[in-house]
Amino acid sequence: MPRVVERALIVEDNRSLLRTLVSTLERRFGEVRSTRTVEGARALLEGWRPELIVLDVMLPDGDALAVLELAALREPAPVVIAISGEADAAQTFALAQRGVRAFLPKPLRLAELEAAIDLAVRTAPDLEPHLRQTVGHRGLQEVGAQARDVMIDEALARAVGSRRAAARILDTSRQLLQYLLRRR
Repeated sequence: MPRVVERALIVEDNRSLLRTLVSTLERRFGEVRSTRTVEGARALLEGWRPELIVLDVMLPDGDALAVLELAALREPAPVVIAISGEADAAQTFALAQRGVRAFLPKPLRLAELEAAIDLAVRTAPDLEPHLRQTVGHRGLQEVGAQARDVMIDEALARAVGSRRAAARILDTSRQLLQYLLRRR
């Protein structure tokens, strides 16, 4: 089931590119907010929950990792697309490990951004790199239980608390979902 995106946050320090991105995404999404700094992103993320974040890697007061730490605390977790003209392979890898769904180099082509958004919203993230990192640190049952709990919490957040809608998102029965919730 593809994600519904109504709210988008753009974090980009280049004024001209920021204006272009805002103009482009406003035609597509109901609410678009923007900022040029990590601190501005922090302020926006405190009381607002975007489903999509377009994030420049290098910002005047920090980098994308600081914004990703804040975004990871949101439920539901936003889809993040990173953009940069300076990021090296190690930074790109670190961003992917933190859940960034797409990385686009600058200069940015708007058609590529649109395609990356479509793909990121439509497809599930690859769990394999994250699971590989847990080997030797957590037992199989613990990882399974944690994955199940995270998926249930995320589905309930996306469904705004509706168990029926969450069960549809998880492709399971409402009865099984209720059973799992009671067991927690």
